[in-house]
Amino acid sequence: MNEIKLKTRRDFLRSTVLGGAVTWTIPSFLSQTFNSLQAEALNQSQAITGKDGTILVVLQLAGGNDGLNTVIPYSNDFYNKARPSLGIKSNLLKLNDQFALHPALEGLKEIYDAGQLSIVQGVGYPNPNRSHFRSTEIWQTASDSSRFEKYGWLGRYFDNACKGSDPTIGVTVGRQMPQAFSGPRPIGVSLENPESYRLAASDSPEEGESGSSMDFIRKVNEPEAETNSGASIGSVAGRVSSKLSPLDYLERTALDAQLSSDKILSISRKASNQGAYPASQLANSLKLVARLIGGGLSTRVYYVSQGGFDTHANQSGTHERLLRDLGGALNAFHSDLKAQGNQERVLIITFSEFGRRLAQNANGGTDHGAAAPMFIIGPKVKAGLLGGAPSLAPNDLLNGDPKFTTDFRRIYAGVLQNWLKTNPEPILGRRFEPLSVV
Repeated sequence: MNEIKLKTRRDFLRSTVLGGAVTWTIPSFLSQTFNSLQAEALNQSQAITGKDGTILVVLQLAGGNDGLNTVIPYSNDFYNKARPSLGIKSNLLKLNDQFALHPALEGLKEIYDAGQLSIVQGVGYPNPNRSHFRSTEIWQTASDSSRFEKYGWLGRYFDNACKGSDPTIGVTVGRQMPQAFSGPRPIGVSLENPESYRLAASDSPEEGESGSSMDFIRKVNEPEAETNSGASIGSVAGRVSSKLSPLDYLERTALDAQLSSDKILSISRKASNQGAYPASQLANSLKLVARLIGGGLSTRVYYVSQGGFDTHANQSGTHERLLRDLGGALNAFHSDLKAQGNQERVLIITFSEFGRRLAQNANGGTDHGAAAPMFIIGPKVKAGLLGGAPSLAPNDLLNGDPKFTTDFRRIYAGVLQNWLKTNPEPILGRRFEPLSVV
């Protein structure tokens, strides 16, 4: 095969994949593969539906969020004794006479007071794993801790319920596709993958494109400017697998990416943000998601992440900043959707690979734990505190960790059944009693 010289990703994709012009010598089977994939992609682009359907936004809090200082059991003596300096005792955003939100979560408290926030306490799984990467894999594949599953729960959802859909049925704003999207056939697109999108700094707007639109989407690619003191995990994506051969995967991904790139650039110009977002990477990601929803992209699942929650040392200031960003960004996103008239269509769920231990450590931080709360946001949620709060009594802890009371797969089952309107059993591999969150 002759050497392939690429001027730009745009030229390559257009001339070889979408344009159908092959300008170097290749085997006939490869040419036929390009033609068949092109036809499939074009057929998919004609079959986009569901612009008025429900939307799920998944927000990963990467690094292991300290759930006990997020939803604070402020009246619990065991909590106060275990955290003499790290425990939150003032300016609490009280939910009832036992629990309060961290003072930095004013944005979420406002949503809670409006009856549009569900807080599921004690979420986890049996035999918890305290490795960031393995536990993230468990959450993203919905597997048992003793079983290694190749495909993600959302990838299995796409495969079971979204066959024939456009690649943008799933969109992740991140530097790589999460393992949650992994499936037998690649579907979904990543907006921070420089190999898939025409967003390099050297690219110039095409005819009909505005420089400001290109700049806006490039902005979500910028690294977080603020350092997470005491935090070592920026993101944990997991592995992405496919049954396709490496060559087929590359060709299919290139096709999907070019079709999606043009569409996303066009759709992002159709809506403007109306929420008061903070200045952060998470906010930039949610701003883009809001614009794509407002512009009419037919995506069913968006995936975004916020890193920095691995707070082994000097947790107090770092955690406060992260939670303030989280609450502010989610509040602005929620308001943005309301201004668009799309709030009723969107459900937001947050998760972290694990919580932290009950006791603070000697470095002013907390170590890897197990159970943690999940936030579920939307006008149709069953608002309030759901699930049982874990006992903090010493005899009830598991190696110093609060035990889980709600299996996270029950929440997935509830979201799949009641929000995405599909049977959760073939996706999750067996029956989990759906938790009624909507």
